[in-house]
Amino acid sequence: MTTDRRDTAGSVQVRRWHPAPAIRVSGALHAMGALTLAIQPELWLWVVTVLAANHLVLISAVFSPRGCLLGPNLSRLPAAFAKHGEVVLTFDDGPDPEVTPQILDLLDRFRMKASFFCIGEKAAAFPEIVNEIARRGHSVENHTYRHSYAFAFYGISRLGRELDAAQSILRENAGRPPRFFRAPVGFRSPLLDPVLATRGLHYVSWTRRGYDTVYTDPRVTLDKLTRGLAAGDILLLHDGSSAQTPAGQAMVLAVLPPLLDKLESEGLKSVALPDCFSTQVKAEESALDASALS
Repeated sequence: MTTDRRDTAGSVQVRRWHPAPAIRVSGALHAMGALTLAIQPELWLWVVTVLAANHLVLISAVFSPRGCLLGPNLSRLPAAFAKHGEVVLTFDDGPDPEVTPQILDLLDRFRMKASFFCIGEKAAAFPEIVNEIARRGHSVENHTYRHSYAFAFYGISRLGRELDAAQSILRENAGRPPRFFRAPVGFRSPLLDPVLATRGLHYVSWTRRGYDTVYTDPRVTLDKLTRGLAAGDILLLHDGSSAQTPAGQAMVLAVLPPLLDKLESEGLKSVALPDCFSTQVKAEESALDASALS
């Protein structure tokens, strides 16, 4: 079992990295291709064809936000947690000085907790909001420092710098280091998993999303979030970059009240990701970590 190691300050430290099957296969194919070319160079066309096919598979995985080919990916809570009627509301691209405080008030009204995947630059601009998110019992997680749409194509060093810059500012203002990470628009580099492992971060996607940065009709977004809604779901909304309704209201603020009503009526409760996993729902459910996150 792989677990995070922590120092006395509570900072998440390096965890063991196990390459995903697709990465192991890709490495083996490249090694075999090099050996084949050394022994029988006339087979170069076959080698190029196989490696090109391999790279197409990896590229398709980059644009598959909920896939696991490139490493463990938490797209819903494990069954041990789902049976407690828990879901996780997540909010991306904040903090926003107008929208985020209103979300916090709505969550307080319904006694729900959530996880906020914050952009480091915005956290640096509005540190008091990050602090308030944490003060109210929600979690602050890593959503890169700049939220570049080219993030999935960064090299290892640049990936590390993006994560570290965000990790530092978020820890400073939330009082604890993020444990979870979500890539911009969910596009995930084949090089990302070992970078996450060395920082003790776990990758999170979603079960269902509302496309509240695109749609302007709250009914459409609400339907996408609640159709088939079940315990264990991870729901994605945005406190930053939210679209607006025809009346000029941020979509997330139009959708969240009826969504929270729906959760309450279904007997579901939203929890913050670290609270859910750190408590491990008593000793008999303590076998979580990397295997449960895959």
